[in-house]
Amino acid sequence: MTGWLATLLIFLPVAGALVVWLVPMPRGAAGSFALLVALVEVGFWINALIRFDFERQGATPNFDQQHTWFSDLNVSYHVGFYAFSFWLAGLTVIVAAASIAYAFWAGRERPRAYFGLMLFLTGATVGVFASQDMLLFYAFFEAMLIPLYVLIGVWGGPGRMGATIKFVIYTMAGSLLMLAAVIAYGLSQDTFDLIDASQSSSGWIFLGFAVAFAVKAPIFPLHGWLPDAYRESPPEVAAMLSGVVSKAAVYGFFRICLAKFPEPFDDYRTLILTLASVGLVYGSVLAFRAQDLRGVIAYSSLAQMALITIGLFAENLAGLSGAVLQAVNHGLVSATLFLLAGAIERRAATGDLDRLGGLARGRPALATVLIATGVIALAVPGSSAFAGEFLILAGIFPWGWGWAVVGALAIVLAAMYMLRVISAVLHDRRATTADESVLDLRPAELAIVVPLLALLLALSAWPAAISDHMVENSGDIPALVELNE
Repeated sequence: MTGWLATLLIFLPVAGALVVWLVPMPRGAAGSFALLVALVEVGFWINALIRFDFERQGATPNFDQQHTWFSDLNVSYHVGFYAFSFWLAGLTVIVAAASIAYAFWAGRERPRAYFGLMLFLTGATVGVFASQDMLLFYAFFEAMLIPLYVLIGVWGGPGRMGATIKFVIYTMAGSLLMLAAVIAYGLSQDTFDLIDASQSSSGWIFLGFAVAFAVKAPIFPLHGWLPDAYRESPPEVAAMLSGVVSKAAVYGFFRICLAKFPEPFDDYRTLILTLASVGLVYGSVLAFRAQDLRGVIAYSSLAQMALITIGLFAENLAGLSGAVLQAVNHGLVSATLFLLAGAIERRAATGDLDRLGGLARGRPALATVLIATGVIALAVPGSSAFAGEFLILAGIFPWGWGWAVVGALAIVLAAMYMLRVISAVLHDRRATTADESVLDLRPAELAIVVPLLALLLALSAWPAAISDHMVENSGDIPALVELNE
């Protein structure tokens, strides 16, 4: 049974999407069924967590399954989880369940199409993290983008068409570069299997992958699609986009760029660290200056993904562990904040910070959840975000104290924009559009966001749950890490 867990986690939501699309059902039933499938998916991931062998040595991943796809090119359906990708898959199914629950509560139009796309997005994203064949990885990577185009373009805000066009242009450009890199690498190795393929020293192929992942993260200066896409998406789609879809870049940098291109990875380290450092400061400053709630969250995501990239390119145990831990932290934080932003926008009919204020009065649940999430996001000592950022700084310090200083600056800048948001939404009394009759977070909304916050608190108490169970079971990675310790 365990050999099928990776496949089950990929195709259960896809099968759920097909049922929603093809089987006639009442309006409310589509959302209920999609939420049930998402919760069952979380249950299967918990079952996989119980069965996961974190002490496994060697290149074979957990729940490994392989079947020939194209024998002439040595392409196969090959899936399985290493420890770091398993945590990212868990983040995906949890955020997806919360996002689908929010969409069901919000009552989206054309629910069968909407919830089918959300389930399909969930399965494709898990497929990215489970793929151990490069062509299969590309197929899931592309499949993940299709529902996003439709969800933003059809159910987005007034500027959805412009946001969708930018998103398509950037992601298609990155995808075409990656396709060329996949073909060149696979043909040069006579296999597309990530376990069987050997390492390459080709800088051009490395750049094809790196640019595609930099667009997906995104990393400065390839972030032009981010502000509009995050602002115009429905809140739950923005939660998925920022919380989990961007983590495909983390997996790609880790599993492909680092594991298969160690020499170009070292050669381009300074360039990518420079871009990430600029992006970290640039994103943080724009987050502080943003005039709307979603803008703050969007630009803070740009900064946080830059920090995670710095940890990945430290190429040692501390940096890589911190990067994966921070990826999970950021996924939970950004998803929670986007869902809270949606709740606030529904109450105040706006997300402009100048038109919000005073929402803490008479709304203790909203104030408590927003402050608790914001405090974790600004990485106060004792929080999971602090643990992740500390590991990243410890990992990058041997490559130069300047990188560590820029990383430390992120904590200060995060405090600036998160405290500004908390003050503007909860305390300032300006020309607010939310009158005294606006209700506090309702039980259904609390049932959606409180579990995400609870997971952040649990990770704050025990960050080693991820950081100590990450690199040992990661294929080619342990040997590379040992060389750089």
